[in-house]
Amino acid sequence: MTQDKQKTLMSMYRETRPREFVGEKSTTNHLAWSLLVLLCALAFWLVLALAAAENQRYALQTGVCQDHVFPTELDTACLKQVRSREHWWQHVGHALVNLGS
Repeated sequence: MTQDKQKTLMSMYRETRPREFVGEKSTTNHLAWSLLVLLCALAFWLVLALAAAENQRYALQTGVCQDHVFPTELDTACLKQVRSREHWWQHVGHALVNLGS
């Protein structure tokens, strides 16, 4: 009989306690949030790569990195650090608008 009383007492206790303790059960969908963070990081990386590629493409098109000693050659050190437009978002905007050129 005491076991029955203990079971009913414990079941009453389980019903009155809070539904979620810290670390006990999570209703957060960790897979979805992890994928979202991963996709945002990938999009950020792609925007940076697109800005860098468009920066170098525009520098080559305008002749900013032409070698002064050998006019038919390119200065590769200049291509690594050139800023052919004022801001990075100008490169991204131009690259997204003019996809074929």
